[in-house]
Amino acid sequence: MTPFGLRVRELRAKRGIMLKKMAEDLGVSSAYLSALEHGNRGVPGPGMIQQICGYFDLIWDETEEMKRLVALSDPRAVIDTAGLNPKATELANLLSRHIGDLDDSAIDWVIAEIRSNLSPLRGPTH
Repeated sequence: MTPFGLRVRELRAKRGIMLKKMAEDLGVSSAYLSALEHGNRGVPGPGMIQQICGYFDLIWDETEEMKRLVALSDPRAVIDTAGLNPKATELANLLSRHIGDLDDSAIDWVIAEIRSNLSPLRGPTH
């Protein structure tokens, strides 16, 4: 499941909306909506994001948070290390090969380390 998918599922649960009903209301198949939630599809486009935010009647800052989560939710992330330090290539490959072996605490630590080293102007989505 992706961060975006988890948030959509939380919003549905909080409002007591079944996946099939939401899919019907949005004019998409329940299989598509389920795949979005579970990360079995790429990230949704801007139109679908707006539809989902409108569906839940989210206010501006909640909509911005959803957009941030979408940016962090591509289940098939590609890392281009061309022209970077060889250590960057090593890191990308280690993550690619072993991300499934890491437990939640190790993943939380890696995320915190990366975020703490980002420039405040770039933020956590770059």
